[in-house]
Parts: sequence; C-alpha cells; structure tokens
Amino acid sequence: MAKVLERAGTFLASVREEIKQVSWPAREEVLGSAIVVFIGVALLASFISVCDVILTHIAKILLQ
Repeated sequence: MAKVLERAGTFLASVREEIKQVSWPAREEVLGSAIVVFIGVALLASFISVCDVILTHIAKILLQ
C-alpha cells in the first residue's frame, strides 16, 4: 500500500511539473475562440432547424 501511495505522489509531482511547462492561451484568445464556436454552433443549429421545417413540410405534402 505504501508503494502505491509513493507512486501516486511521484505521478502527481510529475503532473505538476508538466502543467508548469504548458503554454496557456491568453484570456482574450480563449474568449475570441469561444465566441467563434458559439456563433458557429448557433448558425449550424439554425440551418438544421430550417432544413427540418422544410423537410417536414415536404413529407406532409407527399404523404397526403
């Protein structure tokens, strides 16, 4: 059990060292990317909704 705890401590120490070496993006870059993703998702959802409405109307016409 002690060996497992020792290995876990070693692992966490190495994780901490790796995190220090990470190049984190600036806040503005993250915010800009998040806005682009949000707009892209909104546009895609709108497109899918319009396609759904159109295909629903076509299906209703064909099934009458």
